[in-house]
Order: sequence, then structure tokens, then C-alpha cells
Amino acid sequence: MSDNRRARLDTPRDTRRPIVRRPSVDADAFGVFAESFARYMGTAKFLLWMTMFVVAWIAWNTLAPSDLRFDEFPFIFLTLMLSLQASYAAPLILLAQNRQEQRDKVIAEQDRQANARAHADMEFLAREVASLRMSVGEVATRDFLRSELRGLLSDIEDLSQPDAPDDRQAPPDQVSRPGP
Repeated sequence: MSDNRRARLDTPRDTRRPIVRRPSVDADAFGVFAESFARYMGTAKFLLWMTMFVVAWIAWNTLAPSDLRFDEFPFIFLTLMLSLQASYAAPLILLAQNRQEQRDKVIAEQDRQANARAHADMEFLAREVASLRMSVGEVATRDFLRSELRGLLSDIEDLSQPDAPDDRQAPPDQVSRPGP
């Protein structure tokens, strides 16, 4: 216990004391080991080595002289070893799968957030494009302005000319020219 807790009178003392200290295990390091072990067990190399081990075991205990054999025909010791390996392999594989599932959840959440941001950006851009379309619809184009100016120019020319009979033509220097 720390000295601060003993000095305080308003804090009860801890009466339980552990009989045996539990070994501390770094969960992350053990998880990394479990993942690498599970990854190795899923390879063809592991299956090949395991098959060669079992074949050598069975061959030795069937073909070797009787006094050198250490596991007779039912191969109980081999079965025990394979069961022991399986009893350790299964939890390690499950631990590796759980860690992968947690990583997948984190990645899925990040993807969901990125998709939400992209969706919000697309909605914003769609609104901007719609407002630009509405604004462009209200803006006068160059061709519209030219046609309006031509119309005004012809109106001004008509007003500046005195009333002339219809059969007279205007001199060539007063003919309206199209705008630039």
C-alpha cells in the first residue's frame, strides 16, 4: 500500500492481500504472438512439416527394432501430442480472430465516417451546382447582349432619321452595321 492511503484516516485499509502474485502478461505482445502463430499454422509449410513429423513418427514406431520403439501401434503418445497441440492452437487462433475482428470494426467505423464526409461533400457540391445553374439562368449572355444592343442601335437610327418616304433608301454610309 502507498504511504498516502495509510496516512488518511477517512480511507479504509485494504484487508485482502493476494497470496500469490499473478504473472503480468503484455496482452498486446501475446496477441501479436497469437496472430503470427495462427498465420503460420494456416500455411502449406506448416502442414507439410506436420505431415512429415507424423509420417516419421509412425514410420519409426512401426519399422524400427522393437527395443527402439517408444510408441506402440495405437500411437497413444502421438495422439496425446496432437491433442495437446490442438488444445493450444484453437484458443490462439480464436484470439487472433478476435483481434482481427476488432481491427475490422475500427476500419469499418473509419470507412463509415469517410463515407459520411464524402456524402456531405457531395450534397454540398450538388447544392452549389444547383445555385450556380439558377444564377447562370439569370445572367445575360454575350449573344443576348449583342442582340439587345443591335435592337437599340436600330431603334436609335430609326429615331435619328427624319421621316422619309418608304420608297427612298438611306444613303450607304447610314446603313446599320452589326455590332462587334
